[in-house]
Amino acid sequence: MGKIYFASDFHLGLNSPFNSSEEREKLLVSWLLKVAEDAERIYLVGDLFDFWFEYKYTAPKGFVRFLGTLASIKDSGIPIEIFTGNHDMWMFDYLEKELGVPIHRNPISIEHQGKKILLGHGDGLGPGDHGYKFIKKVFANPVCQWLFARIHPNLGFGVANFWSGKSRVNSASPDYFLGVHHEWLVQYCHEIEAKKHYDYYVFGHRHLPIEYQFGQSKYINLGDWLKYYTYGVLEDGNLQLMRYRGKETIFTVNENQ
Repeated sequence: MGKIYFASDFHLGLNSPFNSSEEREKLLVSWLLKVAEDAERIYLVGDLFDFWFEYKYTAPKGFVRFLGTLASIKDSGIPIEIFTGNHDMWMFDYLEKELGVPIHRNPISIEHQGKKILLGHGDGLGPGDHGYKFIKKVFANPVCQWLFARIHPNLGFGVANFWSGKSRVNSASPDYFLGVHHEWLVQYCHEIEAKKHYDYYVFGHRHLPIEYQFGQSKYINLGDWLKYYTYGVLEDGNLQLMRYRGKETIFTVNENQ
């Protein structure tokens, strides 16, 4: 069997203190071409773009290398599945039609290599973050989406990119593991595990590469490509984080920490 790959939080379109969007896009293309050599399936788990909105006849400019690579890999016979995140939740059907890939808007349960996995972007899960959960419901409302689509793209993208930047600053998570009782996604995993067993819980959103072992389960946060350049790989039933470049820490913790 081939390997199953997971990655998230590319935020293409954003120039970060660590790299430009163009540099990040080229790095992602080289990673995708590399993993396509032995991939059975590739999951891209949200916030691929720092902002995305599809008007009826207009989609965001740019990202040609990235989207072309996805199309080439998909056409070669390797399935790709995409999740929306909190920054690109306004994906509709453009990528689905152009690339022939499914787009997921909520966590899904999957099974590969005999392992049960709960997979999703991770935004709005667990306790807390009530302000964002309210905003997410507003943004997911079809009436609000219809109203935004009435704005001319030049103004719409300008307003949305400004809002996206403010959101990122206001919701930036500490760059270290907060402890079991303060990590919302860790608490969410415990809550789900009490009802149904999964071998792995795989999420993005937190922007921190985490491997957290609790009981017979493991929560993996995929980190990001703004700073950490990390991804998950499932091989022979073992799912772990890997690094494509850089030397930043991967946080390996257990339920006693």
